[in-house]
Amino acid sequence: MRTLFVPLAALAMAAPPAFSQTTQFAQGETAAGTHLSSSASSSTSSSPSSLPVRTLEPVGALNLQAALALALQANPSLRAASREQDATEAAIVQAGAWPNPTLDAQVEDLRRDNRTTTLQLSQPIELGGKRAARVTAAERARDQAASALAARRADIRAATVTAFFEVLTAQERLRLAQDSVGLAQAGTRAAENRVAAGKVSPLEETRARVAEAGIRVELLQAEGTLRSARQQLAALWGNPAPRFTRVDGAVDQLPGMASDGDLLGRLADAPVVRQARLEVERRRALSDLEQARRIPDVTVSLGAKRVPSSEGETGGGRRNQVVVGLSIPLPIFDSNRGNVAEALSREEKARDELAAAELQLGADVAQATERLRSARATAQTLQRDALPGAETAYKAATKGFELGKFSFLEALDAQRTLFQVRAQYLLALADAHRAAGELDRLLGRQGDDVAFAAPHTTSPATLPATLPASPVAH
Repeated sequence: MRTLFVPLAALAMAAPPAFSQTTQFAQGETAAGTHLSSSASSSTSSSPSSLPVRTLEPVGALNLQAALALALQANPSLRAASREQDATEAAIVQAGAWPNPTLDAQVEDLRRDNRTTTLQLSQPIELGGKRAARVTAAERARDQAASALAARRADIRAATVTAFFEVLTAQERLRLAQDSVGLAQAGTRAAENRVAAGKVSPLEETRARVAEAGIRVELLQAEGTLRSARQQLAALWGNPAPRFTRVDGAVDQLPGMASDGDLLGRLADAPVVRQARLEVERRRALSDLEQARRIPDVTVSLGAKRVPSSEGETGGGRRNQVVVGLSIPLPIFDSNRGNVAEALSREEKARDELAAAELQLGADVAQATERLRSARATAQTLQRDALPGAETAYKAATKGFELGKFSFLEALDAQRTLFQVRAQYLLALADAHRAAGELDRLLGRQGDDVAFAAPHTTSPATLPATLPASPVAH
């Protein structure tokens, strides 16, 4: 009986596919780096129901670079994209695995004297380059996952920059609202004094109180806007309850404006175009795989068969026979024609989607560029012309009010105009940063640097908190 397994042992030692999967897996782990080992260790050390660790920023002031570092390090969606990339690395390992051999055992006629026992080892052999085509398709999926991770980093970076300046402008708006409340209170007190002196009717005091109530509502809205902006910024690194008290930055600093040549150069490597291009390559690899599957695989078999001795043979014992087989499927009914046609159609669909993505990206970039250009021009005009003019008008009205040449309402109106211009300036700055963030998201800025325009030579005017006391009040 021992000689029955000699052909099987020889086949097992001569056939590398039975052991190549372990070797291929080890090679795949070496090529993939430490991604698989780190993810495996983390999955075994933590239970599925464990909650993710929350990242907390330091208490106090927060600058832009610290916010970017926190978001790029701890954003949950970035971790999810990294897990997807690890999964595609494992898919490459699996795509390169050889098919497993098959061990067959067969017994004919259960009677002891007439029993025939057959042991057979079969090994499928892939033809037509199927394994190479599978690996290529898995590699293209891996490239897509890496591109998606880079695109997600660009999205998080742009969102962080935008949210940071939203907080910065919200802080400035809150300061303006607080100054407006002080102005309204001063106006109400001055109106009360003028009414008490019998110089004006009580209607003027009523108007002042109504104006003060409206400005207090604006203060409440500014406080709510700031809280919401702080929560949105902290949520980018997974903290629903922000700990930082304020952000530090130059609110008057405008984002830089890229040249047309730079924009055209970045269009070709934008995340959405890169993803669409990789999808075309993946679909082409899948088409090649379906073409390779049209060629049938063969199965080579080698085994041993123990049969009873024939009549007339001397000895009357049992004898062994070597069994060699070859199995070839006949592609008569299924030639994989439908799968090939489907793969080719999806490849053409991916090409059309690439063309559509390029057109849409060009339109979106042009729109964001125009928004940035318009917001920058508005902010520069307000900073250069409107703010100095409003400040000059307020100083003149205040001086004239002190000398008795202008009424209190004229001085009050001049200061309100200064506040309104400053608010418009902040709105233009916020629009510019939103447009710049949208451009970075579309074009995929990867670094942690933030491009700004050259600082203005003239700083915006410092707004007065109160009006001088009315001469009538004394």
